[in-house]
Amino acid sequence: MDLLKGKTAVVTGGTRGIGLAIVKKFLANGAKVALLGSRQETVDKALAGLKEENSNYPVIGLCPALSNPEQVHEAFQKVKEAFGSLDILVNNAGVSARDSIYQYKPEDFAKVMDLNVNSVFVCSREAAGIMKEQGGGVILNTSSMVSIYGQPAGCAYPASKFAVNGMTKSLAREMGRDNIRVNAVAPGVTRTDMVAALPEEMVKRITAPIPLGRMGEPEEVADAFLFLASDMASYITGVTLSVDGAAMV
Repeated sequence: MDLLKGKTAVVTGGTRGIGLAIVKKFLANGAKVALLGSRQETVDKALAGLKEENSNYPVIGLCPALSNPEQVHEAFQKVKEAFGSLDILVNNAGVSARDSIYQYKPEDFAKVMDLNVNSVFVCSREAAGIMKEQGGGVILNTSSMVSIYGQPAGCAYPASKFAVNGMTKSLAREMGRDNIRVNAVAPGVTRTDMVAALPEEMVKRITAPIPLGRMGEPEEVADAFLFLASDMASYITGVTLSVDGAAMV
């Protein structure tokens, strides 16, 4: 299927895990994609892997500081120069931590909020101006199940994802008149590289409370992003879609 044929997408945090799964899913559905990563070496590695799968994939890679307005502006202009438009933005880049409040350093809290919240604002603001001129577009944000339930340590991460949910709803209400849809996906426990490295006993403990009896796969989360990016979701905006197997933590 070519659900995104003729569309150009930017995916932040697109070098691995859920982000890379989104990039692959979008490319397989006809999109041109710019994947953004934190370092040039990880961007190059992801691009090499994609080109190995399909040398004709229309994909480029960039590594701007996502909370820096000037660098984001320059990167998005490069995407427009390469592909002619910017139709879909996926704000997927994020960082987590499990520090107890008793040891949580303010500077560490600020780092989480900078990438998980400030960069979503900066990238969305830049993309919105381009999309408005083009006559519309789609902005998708990666939230988390902990934005709904919280977590017993590392308060910055769920706080940042609560903020993402609020920004999603607010931007959807503000930009609907400009034909820009804004939604979020809230993944549960997903088999990323970090989770795959956990001991089997820990994995069993993590998946035990999930009604579907297993963790999710990155491709299953990417399917939700594909749906929301496509015209199949043309009347859906302001939604945070849970993809968590009905897990509760």
